[in-house]
Amino acid sequence: MKIAVLKETRSGEARVAASPETVKKFVGLGADVAVQMGAGEGARFSDEAYQEAGATISPSGADAAQSADLVIKVQRPTSEELRFLPRGAKMAAILSPHNEQEEVETYARLGVDAFALDFMPRITRAQSMDVLSSQSNLAGYKAVIDASAYFGKALPMMMTAAGTIAAAKVFVMGAGVAGLQAIATARRLGAVVSATDVRYAAKEQVESLGATFVTVDEEAMKDAETEGGYAKEMSEDFQRRQAEFVGEHIKKQDIVITTALIPGRPAPKLISEAMVQGMRPGSVIVDLASEQGGNVELTRPGEAIEIGGVTILGFYNVPGRLAADASSLLARNIYNFVSAFWDADKKEFVVDWDDDIFKGIALTRDGAVIHPGFVNAPSTSQPANETTADDGADDTDNDSDDNQENPEGSQ
Repeated sequence: MKIAVLKETRSGEARVAASPETVKKFVGLGADVAVQMGAGEGARFSDEAYQEAGATISPSGADAAQSADLVIKVQRPTSEELRFLPRGAKMAAILSPHNEQEEVETYARLGVDAFALDFMPRITRAQSMDVLSSQSNLAGYKAVIDASAYFGKALPMMMTAAGTIAAAKVFVMGAGVAGLQAIATARRLGAVVSATDVRYAAKEQVESLGATFVTVDEEAMKDAETEGGYAKEMSEDFQRRQAEFVGEHIKKQDIVITTALIPGRPAPKLISEAMVQGMRPGSVIVDLASEQGGNVELTRPGEAIEIGGVTILGFYNVPGRLAADASSLLARNIYNFVSAFWDADKKEFVVDWDDDIFKGIALTRDGAVIHPGFVNAPSTSQPANETTADDGADDTDNDSDDNQENPEGSQ
């Protein structure tokens, strides 16, 4: 069986879908692996390292994909890449189909069995395959590092002979995978951290990391929580009071990190223009939901801007800014997925269409769209940035850590 690893060609994407480590493991399973020349450059994986792991280096994507049974990528293929994917091949990548519904029909028309790794179901045996969690974890970390780079002060309290420097105050909105990592990172750097989430169940997680959980009405949150720990839709009165509370809380913060994403829908607006105007000059906001419109009313997706002395970071593909680690984790996720369905006797990847994992991620099969979310769906694809990984992030982030009714804790 031949596995093809293609070089990512979308702007700003430095990650790769396989590392030398996972290539060696694929070869150990009995697969032939073809890696497009330069595929790992952005992640600092050399062609020589892939060769030593047992891969064949192909001069182009078309050459790597020729006669491939399985094509693995980070992001969805470009129109050029689609032209050379073999009919009957299987493809696994972060396809972001909600943003590009028309491309789902294209996969079917071309006879490609497409698996959206960003749709991996949240079940125990699929945890090691969960690309959104691994990438959102890095996004949460990088959000704090980016914020500290733009913040003109130190984060920890420092007592010096010249006087004491107060610790920075960091507020994290959303306690999903990205949010919890942001909390942990900010705490390690010495900041005073607070966080909020629509789920009361998140309070224990936030406090276990040494942060303060803040909300306008804990009792209302308890009443709105389901037995599974998810959040029901809150009343308009609660939403209004929470917005007012958050607005006042933000005024006292130095750094704010927002992580709220809802799969298939625009990111919820958590911070209004008025809230930004109320922040102190020198403050920094990191919007991890920028690729879906942003949680901040003033975010300009893909840009770092300053308004009234407040810096708003809306970078695309935040996990991709840590390409080496992001690639290593993503590659392991993909290997864990493929190896879980590997027939050792036939030495091939065998799809069990009745398995819950494939029911969740399979978009197309034998020339037809089969995912229930896209069968007979209207072609209403929303404009999406070329570097969108989810993404979440998710992907990056967009990791939908809890459920679709959980906007603040969904990444």
